[in-house]
Amino acid sequence: MADAVLRGAESEAGVQSRLVRASEATAKDVLEADGYVFVTPENLAAMSGIMKDFFDRTYYAALDRVAGRPYATLVCAGSDGRSAVRQIERICTGWRLKEIREPIIICTHAQTPEAILAPKTIGKEDLYQCEETGTAIAAGLALGVF
Repeated sequence: MADAVLRGAESEAGVQSRLVRASEATAKDVLEADGYVFVTPENLAAMSGIMKDFFDRTYYAALDRVAGRPYATLVCAGSDGRSAVRQIERICTGWRLKEIREPIIICTHAQTPEAILAPKTIGKEDLYQCEETGTAIAAGLALGVF
């Protein structure tokens, strides 16, 4: 999903895009970016622990320094995804980011331990939505809309 977002963002000329894993992202990455797409699986009705760790490590360093920047959220969930979206929305509200589109929740319907632990295959239509999200945020930044 994140790779699809990056493909979409890179399709927009004049916009530099990077994919930074939550485990590697720093406050400097947050401060240097003009916009964000947060992509996470939902684990046990929450954003992933690595994503939570990212926000824990960067939240206060970016507080009052990123207001107004655009963001979007993509969640891969086994059944619901809304809890992870709510968590990210609350953090982005604190940062005063501007949501550029409704969150996208891609449901894999993984309900058994085996299905939950197995690698997921995201369908073409869902990947297209992810790619469109990258294109939208990059185009908006290129045009100065955000």
